[in-house]
Amino acid sequence: MRWPRVRFSSEVGAQASAVHLRETLVSTVAALCVCDLLPARCDVNCCCDPDCSPTDFSVFSACSVPVVKGDRQFCSQKAAVYSMNLTADPPHRVFKLIDQINPSIFCIHISNYKPALSFANPEVPNEDNFNRLIQASGGFALSATSNGPSTATSDAPQPTKYEYGVPLQTAGTSSGSFLRLPSPLMSSLCTDENPAAFLVSQAFECSRRVDIEECEQVEALSMAHYSSPAILRVSIKIQSVLYQSLNHTLTRLEGYGVLRPSLVSTGQDRLCRNVVLEVKYSLLYTATGQIWEAGLSLILGTFSSTVTLLQQKFEIHFIQTTNRQEQFTILHSTGKQDCLASEGLRDPVLFGYNVQSGCQLRLTGTIPCELLAQKIQGLLRGQAFPDYVAAFGNSRAQDVQDWVPVRYVTHSSNMKGPCQLPVALGIEVKWTKYGSLLNPQARIVNVTAQLISIPEPLPGPERTIVISTTVTFVDVSAPAEAGFRAPPTINARLPFSFFFPFV
Repeated sequence: MRWPRVRFSSEVGAQASAVHLRETLVSTVAALCVCDLLPARCDVNCCCDPDCSPTDFSVFSACSVPVVKGDRQFCSQKAAVYSMNLTADPPHRVFKLIDQINPSIFCIHISNYKPALSFANPEVPNEDNFNRLIQASGGFALSATSNGPSTATSDAPQPTKYEYGVPLQTAGTSSGSFLRLPSPLMSSLCTDENPAAFLVSQAFECSRRVDIEECEQVEALSMAHYSSPAILRVSIKIQSVLYQSLNHTLTRLEGYGVLRPSLVSTGQDRLCRNVVLEVKYSLLYTATGQIWEAGLSLILGTFSSTVTLLQQKFEIHFIQTTNRQEQFTILHSTGKQDCLASEGLRDPVLFGYNVQSGCQLRLTGTIPCELLAQKIQGLLRGQAFPDYVAAFGNSRAQDVQDWVPVRYVTHSSNMKGPCQLPVALGIEVKWTKYGSLLNPQARIVNVTAQLISIPEPLPGPERTIVISTTVTFVDVSAPAEAGFRAPPTINARLPFSFFFPFV
């Protein structure tokens, strides 16, 4: 791509010279003639030839050079336009001198911004002029992409857009100006000064020195310390809270709010309850780099007076919103295979890749079956299960015929029971090859989602259910049949006397 040239002058003398030269070219443009090839003779259909008379023009059929221009280096220029009026009697030549704007260059006719003609020396802040400069600028505000001063407070603040690796800013006072993710530094001990960076997924495991007498005052052990900050005016929502007992069994807590560490006595031993053991952040972001939603999953636990080093785990993941709203997604498999620990994490389905993922869900007798079935179905389907799938990779939303509906089927077990729990979701995508044999295109023709349910397991202190999702791509292309033309037939008649005199 060729960029247009920019021409302007701020000097009065240069402008006067340009005007004088342009006036000279205006007077000579009418005398220019590129089709005048024969000296002292009239060239045929050359309307600018000075050797042609009106009698010669009357026999012209057209003008071979209809427009004659001058120098193309000017913003505006004169042009001589020639044409023939063939309807007149006799026909005659029509001559016009017009002004044309040159579209090949960008011209500045008037430069009325005087500061742009010279560089201004900025005033360096010091202790004498600092208050005056800050009042003139309107104050300062923290912003990841701010290019100028802005007011410190705003009635309707706009969320800041991030770039890769930029620390996440917070509005909470407990964790400073950035979202902190504790991590080990020189040793296995936790350091609370590690800022979380945008699109940098991290996972740390470290130890923290604890004193059971001071467990209620340590902020790093409190649930509120990780849920109270707001990431650039986007509040952190608590998605799930699990409680880990001393024998490492997990129980989901519902409707308890923000729990704080509490010191209790059990006989001769003392315990500190509601202590944070694991922290997992799930941040949804848009394609423009804006934090859209922030989720938090916690695991609380208990430690006794014999514990001096407490193990803690911290994770942060980033999920783009388009993966949930515009694509098929399935469960995200983790190393621990814990459904509640990986809640909210989804993996996009890629065309042509058969995928199977799953996790384990530990149940207790305190959860109603209907509520549990609804929760498991939400884990399998995700937050925004699509109703239609694009037939091609570049299908547009307005092309209704290019979208294939998702057929949803529910399969229940033959065994009768008061409640059915969904345990598997199988997605089958049928596609075919469309177009030329040399360059066929993949086209989805059918999508079926099958939800398989089983009866509720027998009650017990702890039960485990395996939940899985599968995606299968089936090629239903019909074999191509080569087409040949029919062999030519001879349809000719011989003359009647061709074999005479033999026949």
